[in-house]
Order: sequence, then C-alpha cells, then structure tokens
Amino acid sequence: MTTLEREEREEREELEELVTNKKGRIKKGLYEEKLRELQVELVKLQEWVKAEGKRVVVIFEGRDAAGKGGAIKRITAVTNPRIVRTVALGTPTEREKTQWYFQRYVPHLPAGGEIVLFDRSWYNRAGVEWVMGFCDEDQYREFMRSCPEFERMLVRSGTHLIKYWFSVSDTEQERRFQARVDDPTKRWKLSPMDLESRRKWVDFSKAKDEMFAHTDIKQAPWYVVQADDKRRARLNCISHLLSVFDYEDLTPAPFELDDRPPPQAYVRPPMHEQTFVPDVAPELVGDDEVDQD
Repeated sequence: MTTLEREEREEREELEELVTNKKGRIKKGLYEEKLRELQVELVKLQEWVKAEGKRVVVIFEGRDAAGKGGAIKRITAVTNPRIVRTVALGTPTEREKTQWYFQRYVPHLPAGGEIVLFDRSWYNRAGVEWVMGFCDEDQYREFMRSCPEFERMLVRSGTHLIKYWFSVSDTEQERRFQARVDDPTKRWKLSPMDLESRRKWVDFSKAKDEMFAHTDIKQAPWYVVQADDKRRARLNCISHLLSVFDYEDLTPAPFELDDRPPPQAYVRPPMHEQTFVPDVAPELVGDDEVDQD
C-alpha cells in the first residue's frame, strides 16, 4: 500500500467514525438532517416531472424485510400522491392468472407527469413464484425471455425505468423477522409465505443471480442497495434516484398570504348540535404533560 492509499484509507475511517454510531450505523440526528435535504430535492424532482410530462417507473425488489417499504415511505412522505404513487399488488386473481403475465401491471404504469413506485413488481415471477412453485418452468423461461424486451419497449417509449435490489444479509433479516414477531404493530408483515421463505435462503439467492443474468440490461440495469443499515440504505437509494435525472428546481417561490377579507354576517351553529371526537388525549398522556398555553 502506497503512502497516498494509506492516507486516503485513514481519511475514510475518520469520516466513518464521525457519521456512524458504535454499531456502525448512521447516527440518527445526522441521518434525519440529510434525509430532510434529500426530501427537499425529491419535491423539486416531482415538480420537474410534472412540468415536463415525464413518465417514471421505480422498481423496488429484494428479500423480505430488506427495507424496500421503508425507503418508499421516506420518498412518499413529502411528495404529492397525485404525482408520486405506490403500487403494491396482491395475489393475482383467477382471471389474472389466465392473462398475459405483464397485463395486470400495465394499467398501473405512469401517464405523463407521474412517478410510480412498484413495491415488488413483475419480478415476482423470477423470485417468489419460481422458488415457491407458483409457476412452471415454461412460464419461468418465457418470463426471462420476454421481460428484457418488455422493459426495452417501455424505455423506447420514453418511460424512465429504474430498478433497485435491496440486499440484506441472512443475519440481519433474521433479526428483523424477530423484531416483527415481538412488535404487535408489525406482526402482520410476516405472512406464511415470508416464514416459508426463511427455509429457502439459498434457493432465493440462486433465483436472484439468474434473474440478474437475464434482466440486468443496458437500457434498465439493476442497482443494488446494501440494506443491512436501513438509514444508510435510504440515503443511498434516494440520493441515487435523484442523480439519475438532470432536473430543475421548479418549486413555487415563497410568497405572502393576502389579508383575509372582512368577516361576513355569519353565526356559527350551536356547539351542542355537533358531534365531536372525545378529548381523551389528557388521559392518554397524563394531565401533567398537557400544554396549558
């Protein structure tokens, strides 16, 4: 190792110590600060997409509990749901099972001025459907042949297609699964299929490798997000998504509100004629915690 290489490594290690906690994860305060900065840029991107009539598809794939949903939530937390929407399709109906495979996804593709975030996508066929036996080998092989052409067709038509694979280690996935078991508000996330997939870690790894071999195409490459650290993964994913576009800041400029018009002759109905939600907040938090100002 040369002197320059050693100095560069030392600088990286010093920077890592500044931004990470004892567990090696991004510090919460710094994470929230940088996330806010990225979310401001997401609003700029959304306004540019709307003004320019762009069509954007972002695919989020990865193992169960890899953090796909968390990244999507940080994107949609500040964006307009009429412009940026999430698509998370359930199990296909009996009718849908008889359709051309991509058919049920097509109605959800964006029109001009829209961004669609697919929380899992047509890649179900290359992953869970194949590994868990929900499609036969002919259907699987046909998907591997037709998927690249389908995506090239989307890109040729002017649609921006960005594909993310959230990669999580078996140890971290197991930790997150256990956290979901322990948390009654997250237990619903563990479906019988998720639990069954724990037994097929290697099978899913092989399926992902095969999927990449066929569908990591020049027009729509796969971008892998290292996701053992959720905060780091969210910052990296959103930052990369923004870097894909040469967008302009078209957000409205700050302005002052006009004075309200003078009050009109209006008498509010008696309060007792309306049904109000009971004020139980003081009981929930304790009277001492209620701000009296």
